[in-house]
Amino acid sequence: MSRGELADFLRRRREALRPDQVPAAATHPPGRRARRTPGLRREEVADLAGMSVSYYERLEQARAPRPSPEVLAALGTALRLTAAEREHLARLAGQVPPGTDADRGPVPGEAQRLLDRLGSIPAYLVDERQSIVAWNDAAAALIIDFGLLPVDERNTVRLSIRLCDARWSAPAGEEGEFARQIAAQLRATSVRYPTDRALGELINEFAAHSPDFAAGWRDHNVRPITTLRKYLHHPELGRLELDCQTLLLPGTNVQVVMYTAEPGSPSAAALARLGARSE
Repeated sequence: MSRGELADFLRRRREALRPDQVPAAATHPPGRRARRTPGLRREEVADLAGMSVSYYERLEQARAPRPSPEVLAALGTALRLTAAEREHLARLAGQVPPGTDADRGPVPGEAQRLLDRLGSIPAYLVDERQSIVAWNDAAAALIIDFGLLPVDERNTVRLSIRLCDARWSAPAGEEGEFARQIAAQLRATSVRYPTDRALGELINEFAAHSPDFAAGWRDHNVRPITTLRKYLHHPELGRLELDCQTLLLPGTNVQVVMYTAEPGSPSAAALARLGARSE
């Protein structure tokens, strides 16, 4: 059990939950005292979860014993947690054992076949460290020839440090979304593999490089962002407007990352030309 991490996660999720997102009957009457923060009060969460205020306060102060599965379920409901957040909460509370290297099996053969069948759609597979473990020719033509990189550099975090400023940008108002997405994914991974030294080094490396990643990490958010809009400045094709979609392959710890463009757009036509060239 990681009491400090558990306390921080509960506090962050409580502060992120607006009073208008919970039943009015569960909140304390207006005027009892001024609300100093936009999130729920501790007593409101305790009321929603059916537990004493003192016990919930001890949880947020990292002073409570390990909560039971029933308590975690009540907190998940009270804080409106997603399935990913409930699993994260259970891991923080020590109700799910840490992962081991045995959980990190080889890339499933069907996953590699999926990449090959995507044809002209650039796609690659990432593991829980965001290391790129397989890719198709279209992805290599669009981004970089991953096969020429040292194994440690075949990682979306390290590639973003190396290429992001020169090759990638985001629409106005969405700057930093990629870094926050990676923060959410690596946050969950770090709890699953708490003794993974290589993962810790990667997290520290990106936090030092990206203020957006560091802020996302402090927010303790583990809700993944499945689709991002990106601008790629390709040396041959020019500026492409792409949607980057990340999907977890069922039954594995591997995610597939695909790049697509709006049908009929110049970017879609450019991707089609690139795909034909890579076939």
